[in-house]
Formats: sequence, C-alpha cells, structure tokens
Amino acid sequence: MDKTGGSIQAILASGLGHKEQVARMVELAQADDSALAELFEILRAGRDADRGTAAEVMKFVSKEQPERMLPYIDVLIEYIDYKAPRVRWGCPEALGNLAAHYPERVGQAIPKLMENLEDPSTVVRWCAAYALAEIAKANLEKQAELVKRFDGLILTEPNSGVRNVYLK
Repeated sequence: MDKTGGSIQAILASGLGHKEQVARMVELAQADDSALAELFEILRAGRDADRGTAAEVMKFVSKEQPERMLPYIDVLIEYIDYKAPRVRWGCPEALGNLAAHYPERVGQAIPKLMENLEDPSTVVRWCAAYALAEIAKANLEKQAELVKRFDGLILTEPNSGVRNVYLK
C-alpha cells in the first residue's frame, strides 16, 4: 500500500504537496463511492483548509463524472456561501459543471450564487458567474431572467475576467 493509506483523510495527512493530494483524491473519489462520501463529510465537518481541498476535488469529479455527484447537489448548494473562500469557489464551480446534466436541480442554487456575485474575492465572483452562466445555458426556464441580470452585471462588475464569463 502507498503512503496515502487509501482514504481521503490519509491523503490529507500524507504530507504530499497540494496538487498531488488533489490529484490522488480525485482519482480515489472517481473510483470509490465511500471516498466520495468521505469528501462530503469533510466538507460538512472538516477543518476549513480541508473543506477547501474537498471542494476543489469536487469540481474535478463533477466535470469528469457528473452522475456520481447527483446525490450531493443539495450539499454543494448548502455550502456555496460557506465562510472559507476556497469552498465558496469550489462548490459553485462544481455546480456549474453539473448544470448541463441536472439543470433544474442546479437551478435551485441561483439565489446563493447571486449573493456570491457581491463577494470581495474576484475568484469567488468568477466561480459564481461561471455557475450562473452554465445554468443559463442549460435551464431554458431560467435563461431569460439570468441573461437580463447578466446585462446589468456586465456594467457593474469591475473585473474583466468575470465580465467575460457573462459574455460567453
């Protein structure tokens, strides 16, 4: 057995660099339902740094294996506005990745995502904008309302990278 011990907690405690930890956790979570459940336990009850790492892993899993994230959409929505910035950007990015597959479920995140557009962190605003843009593409019921909001946000968002998300 390698030095990670085969669990998410073991990888977090392994002393590996952050990128290597994330890569190993993504691989494990994609292959093992209990590892994915462990990630969500960390999101709910872990240290803030570990919660941020868990949210980062979720954005990769959601992109590659969206069907595995379906049982956890409500948890991702719950943590959109968590105090730790890495959670506030990882959960929305994961939801954005899921929007094309589960547009109605992910659409429930719109109110919290709109709140994140007021965040002082550019990365948090970018991730919220990404999720909202993906929801607008996939959820025809919400599209007109969101596009109308995007028109206003384009005028008020100070960061060009965030503004560009609305233009795509």
